[in-house]
Amino acid sequence: MARKIGSRYTAHQILGRGSAGTVWLGEGPDGPVAVKLLREDLSSDQELVGRFVQERTALLGLEHPHVVSVRDLVVDGNDLALVMDLVRGTDLRTRLDRERRLAPEAAVAIVADVADGLAAAHAAGVVHRDVKPENILLDMQGPVGPGGSHRALLTDFGVAKLIDTPRRTRATKIIGTPDYLAPEIVEGLPPRASVDIYALATVLYELLAGFTPFGGGHPGAVLRRHVTESVVPLPGIPDELWQLLVQCLAKAPASRLRASELADRLRELLPLLAGMPPLDVDEPDAEPAEQGGEDALSSGPAQAAGPPVRRRGAVPLVPGARPADSNRDTHTSMRVPGPDELAGGARGTARAPRASGARRPGSARNRAVARRRRLTLAALTVTLLAAVGAGAWLAASDDEPGADPRDSNSSVPATP
Repeated sequence: MARKIGSRYTAHQILGRGSAGTVWLGEGPDGPVAVKLLREDLSSDQELVGRFVQERTALLGLEHPHVVSVRDLVVDGNDLALVMDLVRGTDLRTRLDRERRLAPEAAVAIVADVADGLAAAHAAGVVHRDVKPENILLDMQGPVGPGGSHRALLTDFGVAKLIDTPRRTRATKIIGTPDYLAPEIVEGLPPRASVDIYALATVLYELLAGFTPFGGGHPGAVLRRHVTESVVPLPGIPDELWQLLVQCLAKAPASRLRASELADRLRELLPLLAGMPPLDVDEPDAEPAEQGGEDALSSGPAQAAGPPVRRRGAVPLVPGARPADSNRDTHTSMRVPGPDELAGGARGTARAPRASGARRPGSARNRAVARRRRLTLAALTVTLLAAVGAGAWLAASDDEPGADPRDSNSSVPATP
């Protein structure tokens, strides 16, 4: 059913839903558009509406071939909407769900496009703050690029910043998607351009491996890994690409490349990656959800007790989010964990990827296998010792002269 959005736009059908709002296929004075209608509770927040109007100039002025342009911002009664260019294609999460991982050449070409878009945004003083596959659109109408990639465009500029108003988050909250959050955000520092580089490097790792470097399991564990763990090498990629990933996933923001540098370096690597097939690696074993009463680090419900669940990609934190949603935003307000919380949890190679079919040392599965082997060996040892003891006793009984076979304990010769 069609609905009016302001005086200039009509929304015809829903393209996708997310935690921040609903994306509609709309029509405007200049043709088809995408309309992101924010949730009613957001549109009724007067502080957020004021921030929305303040950001209008910056968002409308952001024009780049690899950025989904914002054409208009609508404030009309209970409606708060971003009117954007309509991209004929799909989002990168949908492609990942279908293919699990991409060939390195295609992955690098897509990320180089996004880095170009970020460079333009950062030059204009705009930080995206929520770079993830859901916010990267692939233009299927345009020409095919390296490795069969399609032109990539970054969307949803400004949404995280709009939601992150001082009254909502104060100094103890963070906004974002856990798998892609830079360590400085987890530690409560203000977001700068370097957080987008960290998130984009995480996306590149996910495109290559099929899973994020620090994701999986309880959201609190994900946040800790960003701060305490080092990224583990992916087997099978050129060292030049790996060193680039390591630099952009550095814990210190100053150590990361700028967006323009990242785009240039990635494009220099494309000839080296030509024809390389997708990596053949297995996802690390999922870890059990950590218990701690109510979920202190996330606004979502606590996970039920039970066996570990294998996860791939972002940890969904939106209660009731459905896998069928084509735009699964996970903007979520989370408490900034304290130093003692960040100090706990697994470290080092807790989520080390490995070659396909190989087992990761120290994994829960390997520990269970080792326990079963030890129990089996102990049982066999006991059985063997019992058999040896019984055999020795029988041999001694048979060799004793005049022993009465009816009395195994007799040592007195029988009377004839």
